[in-house]
Amino acid sequence: MTTPTATPALRIAVTGATGLVGSALVPFLIGAGHSVLALSRRGGDGRIEWDPEHGRLDAAALEGVDAVIHLAGSTVAKRWNAARKREILSSRVDSTRLLSTVLASLRRPPRVLVTASGIGWYGPQTDDIARDETAPAGTDFLAEVCRAWEAAADPARAAGIRTVHVRIGMVLSARGGALAAMLPAFRCGVGGPIGGGQQWQSWIHLDDLIAVLHHAVMDHSMSGPLNAVAPGAVRQGEFAATLGRVLRRPAFAPLPGFLVSLLFGEMGRSLLLGGIRAAPTRLTAAGFTHRFADLEAALRCELGH
Repeated sequence: MTTPTATPALRIAVTGATGLVGSALVPFLIGAGHSVLALSRRGGDGRIEWDPEHGRLDAAALEGVDAVIHLAGSTVAKRWNAARKREILSSRVDSTRLLSTVLASLRRPPRVLVTASGIGWYGPQTDDIARDETAPAGTDFLAEVCRAWEAAADPARAAGIRTVHVRIGMVLSARGGALAAMLPAFRCGVGGPIGGGQQWQSWIHLDDLIAVLHHAVMDHSMSGPLNAVAPGAVRQGEFAATLGRVLRRPAFAPLPGFLVSLLFGEMGRSLLLGGIRAAPTRLTAAGFTHRFADLEAALRCELGH
C-alpha cells in the first residue's frame, strides 16, 4: 500500500484498531506522518482506555486530538438470534453515542469524527437502480442498525465537529471478512454463485477503503454519508465467476437460496441473498480516485494471481 505525501501531521484517535480495517489503517496513518492513539479496553502503552459497554472513556486523553476514526463494532457475520442482534446494535450505537458525547464535551474537541457505517443502510433492493448517498434507508434489521448507528453521532455533530459516516461495502482482503471466508471453497473447486446469483455485490479493496478513511479526515468539505465502494458493482454470480477465474478453479457449484436460509437464517438472507448496488457518488465528485475500480484486478492483486 502506498502512503500519501505532503499531508499535515495530525493526532488521530482510532477505535477498532486491531480489527481487519484498523490493523491496516494504523500503519498507513503512521507512514503518512500522523501520530495514532488507539482506544482500547486496556489503557497504557499509548492507548486510551475505554469501555463502551459500561460507558467509560478517558476523556482527558482525547483533549487536543485532531481527528477520531471510529471503526469498532461487533461482527454481523454470525447467525442472528435476539441476543446476537442486540449485541450488533448496542456495540455500534452505545460506542458511537459515548464517543460523540465525550468529544462534544471537550475544551479542545477534534475537528472531525469519521465513523464506520454500512451500505446496509439502503436495505436489500429488488431493482437495479444504484443507490447514492441521498437514497433513503431501508426497513430491514441492518438498515435499522445503520440509522441508529449514524444518529448516535448527533452530539458531536451538534457541537460543530465535522462528522462523516463511511458506508462500507464488502471489503476485499485475504486476511479476513467475506472474501477470506469464500477462499477455502473456491480453492477446492466447490465455489460458485449464491442463491440465484443475480443480487448485486458492492465491494471495495481494503487499500482503497484505507485511502477513503484518510480522505474523509483530510478533506474539510466532506461531511455526512459517504459510500465506500468501488464504482464497479457486479452481480453475485459475476463475482463468483471472476474469483474462480483468478484462482483458476471452477466456480459452478451454486449455494441454493433455501440452503443459505437453512444454514444461516436471517443473517444469510440479508447478507448473502439481499444485494445492494451502491454508488460512490460523493467520492467521485470529490475527486477521489480508486486504485482498484475493476474487480478482477483487485482480486489478482490481493490474491497474488
